[in-house]
Amino acid sequence: MSSLPQETTSAMEMAPNSVTRNGVTIDDTFAEAFPMKATRVLITAHNETWARHAAVAMTGFATSVIACGCEAGIERMLGADETPDGRPGASVLLFSMSGKELAKQLERRVGQCVLTCPTTAIYAGLELGQDQGEAIALGRNLRFFGDGWQISKMIDGRRYWRVPVMDGEFVAEETTAMVKAVGGGNLLLLARDTDAALAGAEAAVEAMRAVRGAIMPFPGGVVRSGSKVGSKYATLLASTNDAFCPALTPLARRSELDADTRCVMEIVIDGLTEADVSAAMRAGIAAIVARGAAAGVTRISAGNYGGKLGPFHFHLHTLIGEGAA
Repeated sequence: MSSLPQETTSAMEMAPNSVTRNGVTIDDTFAEAFPMKATRVLITAHNETWARHAAVAMTGFATSVIACGCEAGIERMLGADETPDGRPGASVLLFSMSGKELAKQLERRVGQCVLTCPTTAIYAGLELGQDQGEAIALGRNLRFFGDGWQISKMIDGRRYWRVPVMDGEFVAEETTAMVKAVGGGNLLLLARDTDAALAGAEAAVEAMRAVRGAIMPFPGGVVRSGSKVGSKYATLLASTNDAFCPALTPLARRSELDADTRCVMEIVIDGLTEADVSAAMRAGIAAIVARGAAAGVTRISAGNYGGKLGPFHFHLHTLIGEGAA
């Protein structure tokens, strides 16, 4: 088709109050997020290589609760001076929709990916008293792998289990804390082509990873299959966000794109708190704005669903401060 259907509304008509920063248009919209349950664990190992191996394995197939059971990611790598046992490590965040599912995913992933990884140990990354959470099992049940040879030790009121394994012993703190959290913060990066979209997304994710308490769970922190709530197929809870699909610009009933936008990438953010999600989104926006529209990402938007998805609304203009520049 050579022209848009009459019922299609242009991007500028749909976002009349957008502002511009360094040539990048920022829509007057919000990212709609939802409540989750989360925990943080600390993995240590003989060196950073093996700590990373365990953390990568533990956070595999954990991009979306739609099908993975949890969303997880490496929050950051840790120096020996930041861990309970004075060894290099990794801080990992896990998020799920319920405490029961989070506990199940945590136990399975620690058992299959950390216990099995050479030289590792695992500790709570959140404290019950400090973080006002509730306890969930970390090493409490995994200790039975020791077949009766496992032993425990109390240190400063915290119980640790020592499980004999073939390279020595696996040390696991008995529990960690589970807290209320926020999932589904997001940014949509609209670009002139794939190269520009990827470069912009990579720069944004790099900046966002400096924010503690937040992760971007999709591969490389980026998702190309952004979704909307619902589908024409009754059995599907979510389907492709057709309004942001460039291939559908001439066809979609309400396309959000103009003819110059040929690629859109989404960054999804989970955080331990609303403030963590806000800080990560703000960092991502700042990274795109700093590059400027000349770098190819010309517009920033976000996914909202009219309040149908969740109670947390992250308004882009609030994050950046009102006004054009």
